[in-house]
Amino acid sequence: MAAGAGRARRREDRMSTAAAATPGTDTASKPRLKTSAMIASIAAEGQRTRPAPFGHTLVSLAKQRPEIVGMTADLAKYTDLHIFAQAFPDRFYQMGMAEQLLMGAASGMAHEGMMPFVTTYAVFASRRAYDFVHQTIAEENRNVKIACALPGLTSGYGPSHQAAEDLALFRAMPNMVVIDPCDAHEIEQVVPAMVAHQGPVYMRLLRGNVPLVLDEYDYKFELGKAKLLRDGADVLVISSGIMTMRALEVAQRLEADRIGVAVLHVPTIKPLDTETILREAARTGRMVVVAENHTVIGGLGEAVAGTLLRAGVAPVFRQIGLPDEFLKAGALPTLHDLYGISTDAMAASIKGWL
Repeated sequence: MAAGAGRARRREDRMSTAAAATPGTDTASKPRLKTSAMIASIAAEGQRTRPAPFGHTLVSLAKQRPEIVGMTADLAKYTDLHIFAQAFPDRFYQMGMAEQLLMGAASGMAHEGMMPFVTTYAVFASRRAYDFVHQTIAEENRNVKIACALPGLTSGYGPSHQAAEDLALFRAMPNMVVIDPCDAHEIEQVVPAMVAHQGPVYMRLLRGNVPLVLDEYDYKFELGKAKLLRDGADVLVISSGIMTMRALEVAQRLEADRIGVAVLHVPTIKPLDTETILREAARTGRMVVVAENHTVIGGLGEAVAGTLLRAGVAPVFRQIGLPDEFLKAGALPTLHDLYGISTDAMAASIKGWL
């Protein structure tokens, strides 16, 4: 068993009953959730998905860009980089369970003219290897692309695997572009944009069978641009990542209550599209809700709030996000309900605020 698989499996073995034991679960009325629900796809039952959009897109680009190399810290299979490794074994570097070495080596490769795509879990890049990213990649403005799985609350394995603070950390890093894509359709457009951008990029990575949502909205990703996916007169939800998918679901649900919900998708956390945010938030009569799969400290919500205050725009403002605490372990559906980022919880919060 590979070391990375061993790390994940050992964690799973220790927590095999945690999914069913998460506080807040009504075991009498809900089915007993298995351990697999801690690492399940974020796709809802019956939702359209596309397998490994990051890995397949990277392979397609690498056929025309010989400078692209793939690097990981023993997590190729768990970040979809194994697809690149199979296609280009001579351009794939397995650095072992050594995330700091991974980042330093990627910087060196970029210095020599390569374009490293580096993958690991978001917790390891943002917490374990932060100084190496900061000093060897960002400060030197090296052309390294960092794509990290398990962002925010997309793992039920507790604080060791839940990267609730990654956006705040990378947002604060000079020279770093920060992207939080919503679905497979967007990831397939983000990866080419990362290649086209000269400089370091951090992308939150959705892996495995990734939902398809934005293709129904004639969506096109542009680096640094927010996009209004639907309009509404009562509420403006400003969101990124998987929370845009949830916001669209909430908007459709609240139509039955004659509540008009607009959804502004902000995939680029840095640089932030302040012009579009201000234009949409300044429209009178709408409550502004920022929804993010991240702690309410230092992420999209506070970035938007600062933007509004500095411009003198003062709508009714609310945040949907993860609390400023270490999160529990358990089944993802249970945790998303518990922390208010499920579709049901979002809809209830917005109705209550109105």
